[in-house]
Amino acid sequence: MTGHNRTDVVVVGAGIVGASCAYQLALRGLDVIVAEALDGPAEGSSGRSFASVRAQWPDALNIELSWRSIQVYRDFEQTHGSAVGYRASGYLLLVPPCHWASHLQAVELQRRHGVPVDVLDVATAQAITPFDADGIAGATWGPADGVVDPHLAAGAWLTMARALGAEVRFRRPVTAVERSGRSWRVRAGHETVDCRYVVNAAGGWGGEVAALAGLDVPVVHSRRNVYATAPGASRRSLPMTIDVGSGVYLRSEGDRLLFAAAKPDEADGYRVSVDWPWMEKVLEAGTVRFPWLADLPLDRAGCWAGTYENTPDHYPVLGESADAPGWVNACGFSGHGVIQAPMAGQLVAEEIVDGDHSLDITALRLERFAGERADSAGLVF
Repeated sequence: MTGHNRTDVVVVGAGIVGASCAYQLALRGLDVIVAEALDGPAEGSSGRSFASVRAQWPDALNIELSWRSIQVYRDFEQTHGSAVGYRASGYLLLVPPCHWASHLQAVELQRRHGVPVDVLDVATAQAITPFDADGIAGATWGPADGVVDPHLAAGAWLTMARALGAEVRFRRPVTAVERSGRSWRVRAGHETVDCRYVVNAAGGWGGEVAALAGLDVPVVHSRRNVYATAPGASRRSLPMTIDVGSGVYLRSEGDRLLFAAAKPDEADGYRVSVDWPWMEKVLEAGTVRFPWLADLPLDRAGCWAGTYENTPDHYPVLGESADAPGWVNACGFSGHGVIQAPMAGQLVAEEIVDGDHSLDITALRLERFAGERADSAGLVF
């Protein structure tokens, strides 16, 4: 379709967060157009993620965003008739003594919010994932944590949004945004769309999209590498396991083992080429905790890189901008967009339709960066 169009909402981005927003907005009766620069859904950071979901967080806001979202994934097939690849394969956190006391406090907070989580001794944890116990005080296990398929989830939401009348347009990069009276005018590909609301769900490109509208949204890409063993190397299915001390994490994917760790000096910017020298560093740190990792054959063809869409405090930017009515941010999830996408879509719809929320998002609004920046939410893997 070419020319000039009008709609209630333009959602910029067809990743997992944008797809969730599109469905929730269409469900509430709004006319929605999704503009995606890439060739299909979940082709940016969503589809290149580690695809793991957890509700084990040290703060109430992340717990609620994640646990409510996991329950949506858990019930998705029963509710909507579509599978999204959710498996409660579990999440094991191996905790050193210096973090053990605060970690136990976090467990109590998680339980108060209804999250199932168990505290394990070292021997019990080793029966789940074998590891060297030196320097480990204990472990926690989230039996409802696990994995989801971001391609299936994004595709399901977009299919349901289309059934409700939404239009989804691929290869439509947003190149211009301007305020036009009480509306926004968005140039996407070869067409111009007037709308009351713009939802900025552009992931790591969220800052660039916002800049077109004259807004400063501090979201940047940060590369994350995922390394893989050869097929058949993972003879035992292992859940997502994080060595909290080193930051190395791993899990099985079919008969492969995936492993990774964030590179502390990774420069900002969109890059999806694999950092092979960093793999050596990850293996060096990983084999200290998981000695058997050194014996597994690797497969370069099975490795990939994606990006986190990071903010300075590792919380998302969510909600309408106070200085730009009708501009609603839903980006900057800092590697947690797959986990929290169901709630992101719900909260955006509540913001636009109701002006009220089932979860207080004050701490997530863009305006928090106008003053002193908050500390990191912790456990940023």
